[in-house]
Amino acid sequence: MAEYTVITSDFVNLTISNSGQQSCSVERRFQKGITIDDFKGKLELLTGGNRATMKLEVYDKNNQSVCSPDNGSRLLGSYPIDDGMRVHVTDTFIRPEEDLSKVEKFEISEEEYSKRPDTVKAFLAKNKLGKYNEEELKKREEEKKLEEVAEEALALTINVGNRCEVSVPSFPKRRATVMYVGKTDFKEGWWVGVKYDEPLGKNDGSVSGKRYFECPPKYGGFVKPAYIKIGDFPEEDYNLNEEL
Repeated sequence: MAEYTVITSDFVNLTISNSGQQSCSVERRFQKGITIDDFKGKLELLTGGNRATMKLEVYDKNNQSVCSPDNGSRLLGSYPIDDGMRVHVTDTFIRPEEDLSKVEKFEISEEEYSKRPDTVKAFLAKNKLGKYNEEELKKREEEKKLEEVAEEALALTINVGNRCEVSVPSFPKRRATVMYVGKTDFKEGWWVGVKYDEPLGKNDGSVSGKRYFECPPKYGGFVKPAYIKIGDFPEEDYNLNEEL
């Protein structure tokens, strides 16, 4: 069997294009001492093709065909391939580019989808998971109603004008005056609107354009009834003019 040897430099810089993506090409450096079969193996990673079905065509810088490497045991460097040339990979295994907007879409009605046994919806329903677990959903609804009743009862013990101390988790305690008690448009449940003794709030008694009470900017806030403690909390004296 004839032997082939590399007689030029050890590496060659090539541009790789393929039939699956006509508009895309990449540049890579390859050892000339590898066989064509190994070269095709590297091209698999770049093109998504299969070495067993791909065909190679080498073009020079003028886009003229130079050679078609097809002997798997022959060395890459034994072919007349130089830096800057392009190797085009043609492979029926590579899926060509498609305009997905022109691909016919599979559509199914909600009723037909519900009847199919091999869908995610069918799996969840069969195993009573998520929204298909009626017992768990019923339990959550009951717990939510109890929480709402308890929150309403607590809110009704708070009156506008009450002095209070606000204790929201991760925030320091703040003294304030109750200015509003009731439901709001910005969030579900019962809320207590307060005017802080200091400018430690987030609003002026209005949220998203709706006014619930009046107070200076940065003095207003809304908190859940559970974070409100009603009591004799006099306003603290913050005398900024006092000399130390």
